[in-house]
Amino acid sequence: MTDDGLRITPTRRELLRSAVRTMSRVWRSAPAHLLGYLAVALVGSAAPITVAWLTRAVLDHVAQHRTGSLLGLALAITAVTTAVAVASHAGQYLRAEVDRRTATSAKDELFAAVSRSTGLAAFENPAFLDRLRLAQQSASHPGRLVDTTMSAASGLVTVVGFVGSLALISPTFTVLVLLAALPALLIEMRLSRRRTAMLWRIGPAERREAFYAQLMSTASAAKEIRLFALGDFLRLRMLAELRTANAARRRVDRQELLIQSGLAAASAGVAGAGLVWAILAAGDGRLGIGDVSMFVAAIAGVQGALNVVVAAGVMAYEHLLNFQHEVSIVAAGPDLPLPGTDRDLPPLRRGIELRDVWFRYSDDHPWILRGVDLFVPHGQTVALVGRNGAGKSTLAKLLCRFYDPTRGAILWDGVDIRDVPPQALRHRISAVFQDFVSYELTAAENIAVGDLALAGDEERVVRAAREADIHDTLTTLPHGYRTLLSRGFASEQDEDADGVLLSGGQWQRLALARGFLRRDRDLMILDEPSSGLDPEAEYEVHRQLRKLRSGRTSVMISHRLGAIRDVDRIVVLTDGVVAEEGGHTALLADGGVYARLFARQAAGYRDDDMEPTGALQ
Repeated sequence: MTDDGLRITPTRRELLRSAVRTMSRVWRSAPAHLLGYLAVALVGSAAPITVAWLTRAVLDHVAQHRTGSLLGLALAITAVTTAVAVASHAGQYLRAEVDRRTATSAKDELFAAVSRSTGLAAFENPAFLDRLRLAQQSASHPGRLVDTTMSAASGLVTVVGFVGSLALISPTFTVLVLLAALPALLIEMRLSRRRTAMLWRIGPAERREAFYAQLMSTASAAKEIRLFALGDFLRLRMLAELRTANAARRRVDRQELLIQSGLAAASAGVAGAGLVWAILAAGDGRLGIGDVSMFVAAIAGVQGALNVVVAAGVMAYEHLLNFQHEVSIVAAGPDLPLPGTDRDLPPLRRGIELRDVWFRYSDDHPWILRGVDLFVPHGQTVALVGRNGAGKSTLAKLLCRFYDPTRGAILWDGVDIRDVPPQALRHRISAVFQDFVSYELTAAENIAVGDLALAGDEERVVRAAREADIHDTLTTLPHGYRTLLSRGFASEQDEDADGVLLSGGQWQRLALARGFLRRDRDLMILDEPSSGLDPEAEYEVHRQLRKLRSGRTSVMISHRLGAIRDVDRIVVLTDGVVAEEGGHTALLADGGVYARLFARQAAGYRDDDMEPTGALQ
């Protein structure tokens, strides 16, 4: 079974490699604690056998009226049970510490792999998102394989000890008990495969359930949900997804209940038959009281230990199946083709050329760009305008190489940007995106993420804030630039953690400050940089942008056509192609698409209600 290249049921070789990989990680993360855990597990597994033999000796001595050694035997049993009790608590601590250390290493490896993804396509792929969710669950509890391995090892020690004891009394029942465990193992492994496949199938429903739950519990959505009375609607949607997932889980649980009940009944039948034989044999004088005690303990011990081994094996198998999601992410190759050499990207001197660029997000999607030819000269500002869906923001993503063109090429001074590492390209770019991120960090950190190398340069951070016209706002916050811009992490113990919320326009100015922090880059991309600002703030921001753009290479996207009238060249995109290009005055004189869009927008600022001439005709 596969989905987007992911094999749900891996081969035995893949499972073996995964087991080796997991145990190697555990050993690297907590070698001393792992050895301690192993020692404790061995003590726990040997104890039942020791107690059974000591109990047999006690009963035989009592039956034969030999009381001289009873005190020593009693002290030995007490010592063993005390050691087991202490070892149990020590094992809990060691197990938890192994899990904590290994989980830290596992999450580090997983998210390091996620961070290595240079493009955006994976994060728009539902199969990848489901895989990432399951991988996070696996990485959160990597010690489960250690637990199951220890349980299996302890169970095997117990089985070997009791099998030897049982074989001395009845070889026939020994073979019968061992054979009864084999079908249980095979059946349990089959159930485990079904459960793993079920978890994969319900992944979309569980993601949607989490989405609705998060939507109902976030401040950003609270206003609309309450104003439009969406609470019941979203709650019912959430419950519908939850019921869908629960129904799938319930079907598997019922199958397991029926099958495991049958296995338990068969196991009890074997034990019952053995007990009947032992009692009859004791009545005939073939077994002594101690032998009966040992036989009963051995039967129960072997069956119990075998159940532990089978359960541990099944859990280990299920863990390794789930671990494949993590392996598929960590071991995945680059999502965008990487150049064979770490070629450096020279400073921009001539310009950026888009040569016959076609793009669509997949073969099932329509074309967004249909053969765009465009040149952005060095030192000039080119504005992209057009209706929604014309391909403006997509073109900006291609310039950052978040995607590669489906056809055609993008050249940086004649160098195809696919021939240089994405990091080298992006180091040359500054950008302010329309869908900027509001980081729940301090105000200073929200600016510094634009260039972490300058995080400690307070002067540069403040300068960027001034240029974005946000400095005065930040200085009035409770802790100035150190103020946390979030209410989600408030703490009574840490007064500095009491954060504040900014308005949408203030957040946008912070995003602009990030872009200004990278003012020395070769290319600046401005995607609707003033969409959330009031008219006065918009005027000030564009005044700063004009100074910042002067002599620099910029690509600007805006629906506010008045904000781009002073750029060097305006490019109008229509249905994924360049429909017009030129200066503001020339394009108005041509009376084409740009002139109609500008006239339509300008009509909103006039006092009369007359339709502008030729608008949208």
